[in-house]
Amino acid sequence: MKNLLPKNSKGISVIFLVIAMLLMVTIGYVFSYLIPSKQKSVIFPIQSTQAFFIAQSGVEFAVRYAISQTPPWTTTAQLNGLDAMTRNLGAGRFVLDYDSVFDTLHSWGEVPTNTERRRISVSNFTRFLGAGLKLVTPDPCWITENQSVRFFIKNESPSNITIHDFSATWSQNKPARLREIYMGESPPLTRRYRGSYGNGDIEVLLDSDQTVTPNQTIQVEIYWHLERINGTIVIIFSTTTGEHFTITVGTPSSTC
Repeated sequence: MKNLLPKNSKGISVIFLVIAMLLMVTIGYVFSYLIPSKQKSVIFPIQSTQAFFIAQSGVEFAVRYAISQTPPWTTTAQLNGLDAMTRNLGAGRFVLDYDSVFDTLHSWGEVPTNTERRRISVSNFTRFLGAGLKLVTPDPCWITENQSVRFFIKNESPSNITIHDFSATWSQNKPARLREIYMGESPPLTRRYRGSYGNGDIEVLLDSDQTVTPNQTIQVEIYWHLERINGTIVIIFSTTTGEHFTITVGTPSSTC
């Protein structure tokens, strides 16, 4: 019987085998290149996540650092001391910058170091430091012993604070009613409340708002009706934006 296959069929088979082997070698090479590249690309989102949490830690550090100073850093001028402050943390570090014009803290997370990855910015940073209305000297004193008190508060934040309402608690032997609150930078003060407020009652509106500008100190006078109080006085002033400032007057030790 005659052989029906072409005489060069064995040569063609060898060619196909060589081509198949070349394809397999090529595919193997491509996979060997892609796998390490994929592994390297996974590093970047990991570093980005690490940098985010490091930047967040930078914000928390700035808050703790500022309030731990003596006296605490609560003004924009003092907080400029945070500029260019760095701390190493884990595989990277954070870098701080405070913008006193806009009262904004910036915290950069770097992983690895010297490579900016993520940034967190905190507006109105002084509000996170307890800045706001603070009790200041002269010390609280009795105008009429155990029936009316005078004290001074200062706005230590970089923006206006508008006092809109208040609540209060005080120690007493018999039920006393708060009847009047006066406020102002200097006498004659403006009467901001007249009514009958009981110890620990819910927050009530002032008759008119009192705005305290940055670094301004105002005088506050509070009068109770008839019954005498005999201990600690705590006043909580609230703003039109819902912020609350607790003023612990304590027990005045002198008469004005």
